[in-house]
Amino acid sequence: MEQRNLGTSDIKVSAICLGTMTWGRQNTLHDAFEQMDYAVSEGINFFDTAEMYAVPPNESTYGKTEEMIGQWFAARKGIRKDIVLASKIAGPSDFFTYIRGGKTRYNRANIKAALDDSLRRLQTDYIDLYQLHWPERSVNSFGKLDYEHQQGLDGTPLLETLEALQDEVKAGRIREIGVSNDTPWGVMEFLRLAEKHNLPRIQSVQNPYNLLNRKDEVGMTEVYIRANCGLLAYSPLGGGTLSGKYLDGKIPPGSRRAVESRPWNRYAEPRCEIATRAYFHLAHEHGLDPCQMALAFVNAQPFLTSNIIGATTMDQLRTDIESVNVKLSDDVVAAINRIHHDNPNPAP
Repeated sequence: MEQRNLGTSDIKVSAICLGTMTWGRQNTLHDAFEQMDYAVSEGINFFDTAEMYAVPPNESTYGKTEEMIGQWFAARKGIRKDIVLASKIAGPSDFFTYIRGGKTRYNRANIKAALDDSLRRLQTDYIDLYQLHWPERSVNSFGKLDYEHQQGLDGTPLLETLEALQDEVKAGRIREIGVSNDTPWGVMEFLRLAEKHNLPRIQSVQNPYNLLNRKDEVGMTEVYIRANCGLLAYSPLGGGTLSGKYLDGKIPPGSRRAVESRPWNRYAEPRCEIATRAYFHLAHEHGLDPCQMALAFVNAQPFLTSNIIGATTMDQLRTDIESVNVKLSDDVVAAINRIHHDNPNPAP
């Protein structure tokens, strides 16, 4: 398993990162242990989680995923030092009234409280990469292409957030920091402030990137490369969509869409069906597994630090991890780009 530097830090992470958000909802503690054990045996040293997990989120499963990882650390004595652990603090949302009384902000008090609870659940005294799950300000993420400025809704100043994170770095509770669901302006402003005020620099950006959502190629990919602040790609299979299992309106029992309680899904739009069918047929024409083709495309991008995969079954996990050994031919890549050109970003 190839390892890559996390930004400008001396932390090395595996090219595949184990996503964990289904643990506690679609997956049991036994499943989580099995996945972590197998991932480590395959050379994966990078796990990603968040305080709000399991997903789909609700109050009863809040923090469950971190708890399961903590139980694994406790059961596998000495393993913690070998794992690069990433977690995230939840940002503001009308949906999360049960997280710190619904006053989720990236200020000193909230960062300390969130980190206290995550460290307790994870049964560790530090997190290697602590990330802001989504910006406080209004951004064109989660299905939006066009930016609509909302005056006066920026939330906690970015400088204040960085200063609060610096306190935790100095205390040894965080090694590095990152952002998620952010934009070129946000990333560059964080980097500017960090350099100007001698504060921790963000080392990664966790954004969606897959065959149905290549929005970051418009502006973010140059930032990833030039600023040495690489992409942690989440939803590389579009929530399982690119497997083809949801084609023709199918919703397999136990699948993500079968348990999803939120009404809107960016990957359920009509243009996604058209594009997914094209990618599905392309994979079979070339004797490729559709999931491995989609993941191999992400793995090959020069701006990628790590590809965050998630699975609900061991068969899925084995297939997804094996994608690191799949190299797409020039013909396949050219065909992928033609499909993208004809139907760009149906799920931004």
